[in-house]
Amino acid sequence: MTTPVSSGRRGSNSSGTWSLRRRLARFLSLIGVLVLAMVTVAIILLFQVRTQQHVVTDRYFTAVNTSTQRFVAQVDAETAVRGYALSHDPVTLQPIGAFVSPSYRAQFNTLQRLLHGDVATDDALANWQQRAEAWYTQWALPSVVHVKAGHPLTARAVLAGKALFDANRAGYAQFSDVLVAKRNAATSALELRIDLLFAAVIVAAAGIAAAGGALWLALRSWVLQPIAGLGRETRMVTSGALDHEVIARGATEITELGTDVEAMRREIVTQLAEVQRAQKEIEFARLRLEEQATDLERSNRDLEQFAYVASHDLQEPLRKVASFCQMLERRYAGQLDERADQYIAFAVDGAKRMQQLINDLLAFSRVGRVTEGFHEVDLQVCLDTALDNLSPTIESSGGVVTADPLPHVRGERPLLIQVFQNLIGNALKFRGEAAPRVHIGATRNNGTWEFCCADNGIGIEPQYADRIFVIFQRLHGKDEFTGTGIGLALCKRIVEHHEGQIWMDTSVTEGATFRWTLPALVAGSQETEPALDAGSQETGPTLDADVNGTAPAVESTIGETGANDGENT
Repeated sequence: MTTPVSSGRRGSNSSGTWSLRRRLARFLSLIGVLVLAMVTVAIILLFQVRTQQHVVTDRYFTAVNTSTQRFVAQVDAETAVRGYALSHDPVTLQPIGAFVSPSYRAQFNTLQRLLHGDVATDDALANWQQRAEAWYTQWALPSVVHVKAGHPLTARAVLAGKALFDANRAGYAQFSDVLVAKRNAATSALELRIDLLFAAVIVAAAGIAAAGGALWLALRSWVLQPIAGLGRETRMVTSGALDHEVIARGATEITELGTDVEAMRREIVTQLAEVQRAQKEIEFARLRLEEQATDLERSNRDLEQFAYVASHDLQEPLRKVASFCQMLERRYAGQLDERADQYIAFAVDGAKRMQQLINDLLAFSRVGRVTEGFHEVDLQVCLDTALDNLSPTIESSGGVVTADPLPHVRGERPLLIQVFQNLIGNALKFRGEAAPRVHIGATRNNGTWEFCCADNGIGIEPQYADRIFVIFQRLHGKDEFTGTGIGLALCKRIVEHHEGQIWMDTSVTEGATFRWTLPALVAGSQETEPALDAGSQETGPTLDADVNGTAPAVESTIGETGANDGENT
């Protein structure tokens, strides 16, 4: 049953629907901008953390350590001066040398370099330096000189030195408080930036995860669900519901794919309708063929009945006519006038030719219908049999027949003998002035054998190459060459019955050459190939006879043996 085709599209998206590519481009662009912003913030914070870490570690922690070492050196120097005042031992004065050592000066320079630009620390460092210099120049050096002169330090001098060093200690304390406060502030700023960086990383990770989830949901909504819906629609069609229209929803690409699937469904429905119509036509043709086969079978039965009648009932009165005409010819020859004798001779000749024509028609009709079955046949034996049948004609014409070694093929031996006999008989009949020479050739070509029958006779014009194989067609009158015009038509039917082909080689200009093919024996069938014995093989004839330029004819003459002629026009 023809499935109806829907005429419209249902559920198709409007022309303003964004394509999947455009949706993904916009979505990925937005995600890219957000991720880039978060990465940029994280990178900025990372650089700030690194910078602030450098401030905390390389600046303030170094300044604290350096100032502490410097103050410890000052304490050691103050202790050394007091110890020297008590012991008068010069060894105890060794720490006082730190005030004039390069390392002591380098520490001060380091502090100035690290704290440059910070007014509070610079002022506190300068104040501490002044008080340290004041203790060293106003008390430490004079006290050492005084003790070296042998004078002991008075209690008043010791108290004055203690007051100066306490002032130095206060300057260091003030500087240390400012420096520690700066370090703590820098450390707090570093911790804040680290917290911000950590928060930025967390936010970025969460944002990326959220973007991935959003992308999954978008793909699920834009791609997976529409494709799944299109798949369900398609499965409904493939399950047999060809009248179901395929509907696709979603992005433009999905709807276009659905449109293509729908177009394919419509095409399938159209083709199915055509197939159904063709099936009906085939069924009608099959019924017609069955009827024709029945008619053909009935016609074949009628033809068989006709053949029986032709071979028995028609030949019986024909034989009587011929017999009585011959009796008249023998008994009354010379007793009647010359015209009566001529009429009797015409009647006898007509009866004989009619009998020969009936026999040829019967033989032509039996090919392929009355068969002995295919068997392995030695073509050399077939050729020898044909030559035996034609021996009177060969002897009377002075002809020579040569042949290549011939193979074994599958076929019907009597029919293959008939082919050789008709072709060689035609070559002997349609000869020129020279004695006829005929050569039978055989060549293997893959799975077939190609044979040829070449003679030096009068030849055939190329324009008659197809006409000569038509039954009853003659190229000569009956008075010039005898025959019924069935010989080559019979050869064609026999060769085609053996699944071969026969034709006249129009490229040959001297004499006539006929070629035909037969299937070769398949492997394993014990095909006997011809033995190429150079000593026993005759060479082909030299076709040097004059060719008659008149209208040619081809037929076989087998004499009084009752075999079939083979002349075609």
